[in-house]
Amino acid sequence: MKIFLDTADISEIRKVAKWGVLDGVTTNPTLFAKTSGSSYEEVLKEICTITSGPVSAEVVAEDVEGMLREGRAFAKLAPNIVVKVPMSEEGLEAIATFADEGIKTNCTLIFTANQGLLAAKAGASLLSPFVGRLDDINQDGMIVIRELVDIVTIHDLETEVLAASIRNPLHMTQAALAGAHVATLPFKVLQQMAHHPLTDSGIKQFRTDWEKARVALDTQKGSDKAKAAAAPTKPGA
Repeated sequence: MKIFLDTADISEIRKVAKWGVLDGVTTNPTLFAKTSGSSYEEVLKEICTITSGPVSAEVVAEDVEGMLREGRAFAKLAPNIVVKVPMSEEGLEAIATFADEGIKTNCTLIFTANQGLLAAKAGASLLSPFVGRLDDINQDGMIVIRELVDIVTIHDLETEVLAASIRNPLHMTQAALAGAHVATLPFKVLQQMAHHPLTDSGIKQFRTDWEKARVALDTQKGSDKAKAAAAPTKPGA
């Protein structure tokens, strides 16, 4: 399963890229609003220099022409830009047009398998069901992931299921087991995945034991040197 970072924070992206686990990045206007000092286009271009994987840039227009205008502008920024389009009748039309033009798309705000099927048929490169938001209204978001993965597999559709709105490490495990091709998650959740209390305490214990061993060894060496220095010199030596 590919791992995308859901952020517009350049420092977070650079850090995860160094871990060797970053396959792409997803952004949206809300995430961009948390940054400062650069335009959305400048942030996107910088992200594309950090990762060669897909970088999703979301349109904000609600009409087809507006979506096409914004999406085409995004696509010119870098070859790995993927235009993020909301699931709607207008979004489907925009996705179909982008597909004809060779522009990759990520259909976002999917909450049912039927919506995902329509987006796939329209030509979306990525399908983004929102797991966490479904859980928020007491629905099992992973059901949509599993259904969409099955549909894509059965009908050999040229798209990938991207588990979005990931809230915790358990969501990541469930998405992987459900067969999601991709999952996008916040930096905080990715950090949580890398840690476990027993791992952290084990590392601390190993370091403590190592320091004790070094001190003991240095003490022994110092004692041996002192003994050697105090030993009487043999006649004729």
